[in-house]
Amino acid sequence: MARPTMAQDIERRVKELILDRALGPGDPLPTEPELMELFAAGRVSVREALKALQAVNVVEIRRGFGTFVGSLSLSPFAEGLAFRAVVRHGRGEPGLLELMKVREALETGLVGAVSAGIPAEDLAVLRSLVATMEAEAARDGRVARSTDRAFHLALYASLDNHLLSEVLDAFWAAMDRVRTSTDDGHQDPVTTCRQHHEIVVAVAAGDGALAATAMRAHFDGIRSRLERSPDTGGGGYGVTVTERLPDACLPSAR
Repeated sequence: MARPTMAQDIERRVKELILDRALGPGDPLPTEPELMELFAAGRVSVREALKALQAVNVVEIRRGFGTFVGSLSLSPFAEGLAFRAVVRHGRGEPGLLELMKVREALETGLVGAVSAGIPAEDLAVLRSLVATMEAEAARDGRVARSTDRAFHLALYASLDNHLLSEVLDAFWAAMDRVRTSTDDGHQDPVTTCRQHHEIVVAVAAGDGALAATAMRAHFDGIRSRLERSPDTGGGGYGVTVTERLPDACLPSAR
């Protein structure tokens, strides 16, 4: 195993400094000269380390103001997921299918906890989003990706887990990024509405097992399409269909 470079060692030590001083996003870090003295390192190595940490949102360099703890967001994680999936897609490998399976395992495993005690206001948001899906399907022949995404993020709001929200959103961002580089698949909007409606019904009833089953069924169609065509970037929602939709996509979820 290759020994870490001086810059890599400084990256590690800057992270340790943030932890040791209990710093958070936006807090100032020692100046560049101070870091050089603290780590007994040259300017080039310190700058190289800070640029690498800035690339992953650990630090933020503000020209003329100094260096601060970064946002610590997961956007580089999402970019990495997306890039990996796009590269594998280009090689005829099922990169998007793998992304979908990880997200499915996460959501199916968590929806039971949501069912144990979702607040009434969260249920109202979910029902409103299903109603929006129905309106979009009837009007446009498609369910907007933004509405679908909002539903899945709102579903877990009651768990009050900021990291979970970021991880789920990272998966959505990654899958969206893949779809911009590939050809989208076909999801019947009537089916999309019905599946989200069934998830809400199960969660509202406090039936964790039923909610997990409904969530799994929601992913079944996506999975089957991707497994049949691993070399395509399909599996998305919000795809126009040619058949005429009924006036109402589903009975209202309310």
